[in-house]
Amino acid sequence: MGEVFTKAELRDAFPETSQIDRRMRDLRDRGWKIATNRDDPTLASSEHRFIAIGAEVWKPGQSKAKTPATSITATQRREIFEADEYLCRICGIAAGEVYEGGVETAQLDVARREVIKPDAKVVTEMITECRRCRIGGRGGQADLAGILGRLGQMSQIERDHFSQWLAMDRRDFSMMERLWGEYRTLPAESRMAVREAVGPA
Repeated sequence: MGEVFTKAELRDAFPETSQIDRRMRDLRDRGWKIATNRDDPTLASSEHRFIAIGAEVWKPGQSKAKTPATSITATQRREIFEADEYLCRICGIAAGEVYEGGVETAQLDVARREVIKPDAKVVTEMITECRRCRIGGRGGQADLAGILGRLGQMSQIERDHFSQWLAMDRRDFSMMERLWGEYRTLPAESRMAVREAVGPA
């Protein structure tokens, strides 16, 4: 234990195994401890460290049996949905709503999210996500320690403003902020046209 490895080395060691990233996530779901550079700053971005073994997945019945800590009850699922106001915490869509520009309706589920705590420990917490965001965001981590650190650097005026957003659980964007967001989506030629229209700074 404690050995460092890369995904490339893992692929070379198990060439017959596809979707190595997914297999590693499956192992974590079954109690295996595999650190990344977020957990261990001495690791490079491509490196992982084997910390502890979990379920013996090579034994019959163990490969599909998740550890008890990863299963949730129907009551817990409902409580998580209620705490998140039955909205996807990534995109804000509600169950049954149609995604913009399409006919697909949103389906909500409970996802597991790794959270970096102020004491540098990484814990797993539950969050409501729609199916589309859950598929696109697998393997991500939330940095609570970083957020609290930046919050401590704010002025009182900034903290009061941020507190209003927290109370509403949403942020109102100004016209300039919305315009900036739209500008950033333009191709280079169109961005140049906007800069010419604005004039020199």
